[in-house]
Amino acid sequence: MKYCSNCLQPDTRPNTVFTMEGICPACDYWARLRDVDWQERYEILQDLLAKYPRKPGQHFDCIIGVSGGKDSTRQALWVRDKLGMRPLLACLSYPPEQVTERGTNNVSTLIELGFDVVMSSPAPGVWQKLMRESFDKFTNWARSTELALFSSVPQLAIRYQIPLILWGENPGLQLGDLKTLGKTGYDGNNLRYMNTLSGAALDWMLEADVDPRQLIPYRYPTPDQFDEHGLQIVYLGWFLGDWSLVNNGMYSAASGLEVRDDKVENTGDLRGVSSLDEDWVTLNQMIKYYKFGFGRVTDYCNEAIRHGEMARKDGIALVEQYDDSCSDEYIAAFCDYIDIDTDQFWAQVHASVNKDLFTIHNDGQIERKFEVAVGL
Repeated sequence: MKYCSNCLQPDTRPNTVFTMEGICPACDYWARLRDVDWQERYEILQDLLAKYPRKPGQHFDCIIGVSGGKDSTRQALWVRDKLGMRPLLACLSYPPEQVTERGTNNVSTLIELGFDVVMSSPAPGVWQKLMRESFDKFTNWARSTELALFSSVPQLAIRYQIPLILWGENPGLQLGDLKTLGKTGYDGNNLRYMNTLSGAALDWMLEADVDPRQLIPYRYPTPDQFDEHGLQIVYLGWFLGDWSLVNNGMYSAASGLEVRDDKVENTGDLRGVSSLDEDWVTLNQMIKYYKFGFGRVTDYCNEAIRHGEMARKDGIALVEQYDDSCSDEYIAAFCDYIDIDTDQFWAQVHASVNKDLFTIHNDGQIERKFEVAVGL
C-alpha cells in the first residue's frame, strides 16, 4: 500500500494507477487544470450541445439524473439558468424505509423551482431481496441498488427519446477510476466500466430466484443500445473550473438544498452535504475503508488538499479520526430492513476486512496496520 505524494489517495483504490512520480490520477489531473482556458472549454460545450438540437415536438433538451443532492441540484440549476436549456430530471426513488425526509424535501424543492421530474420506482420487495443478497454475497448492499440507480437515467433517456445525458464529475479524472475514461475528458459513455458497475452481471441476481422480468430496472443499456438510440453521456464537471464538494454544496444550499446536521462521528461527512437522500451509504463508506484502506473522509480531504484548502498534515489527522465513522443507529436500521441482527452484520464485515491492511482483535475491534500517508 502506497500513498500519493501530494494527497492522501492510496493505490488500493480500484482501477487507479499512479504516475512514475508517485502522483495519483486525480492530483495529476488537478495540476493540469492550472493551464486550462475555461472560456475555451465553455465554447467546446456550446459546440457539443449544438449537435443535439431539440427534436420537433420534443419538450426537453437533455436528461439529468438527480437524487436531491448537491451535485445533481447544481447541475440542474446551471444547465437551466446558465445554458438556457430545458432538462428533464430523472430520479430513482428509494423505498420508504431507506429514503430520508431530507431527500424527499430536496426533490420537492427541485419541483418547486420549476423543474420537470420523472420518477423511477423499482419494486420494493425485489429491491429489499437484492439488497440482502448483495450484502450476503459481496458485503456491499449497494451492488444491486447502484446498478438500478445508474441504469435508470439511460433507460429513461431511451424511453423519452432524449439522446443527451448530462452527468456530474468524471470519475476517471476527478477520482482516479481510470476504466471510465472515454475518448475525451467529457465523454461519459464508458461510465459503465466504473468500479461500481463493472462486473455487475445479473447472474447472481438470477441465482437469488428473482424473476428476470423484475430485473429490468437493473439492466444498464448495452453499448449497442447506446448506439441505436444515439445516447451520449457528457461529464459537466469537465467544463466547470469550480466543481467541488464544497462549491456544489454552497450553490445548491443557496437555492434551498437541505443539508445534514448530523455529527461527523456518525457519518464521516465533514461538510454535511453527501448522500442527503439516505443514510445507509455511510455503512458502505465504512466497509470500503475496511476493504481498501480509505473512506469518505479520505475523499473529502483529498479534494481539499488539491484545492489548497487543507494542509496534508491536517488531512491526516481527520482521516485517522473519522475515516471509519458510522452511526450504530444507521447500522441497526439497515439490519432491521434486510432482516439480520447486528452480530450477523459484523460477522459479515469481519469476513470481508482486508487482513493485509487491518487486524481484527478478539473483542471485534478493527485496527489498521498501515500509517496514513505512509502505507505499509
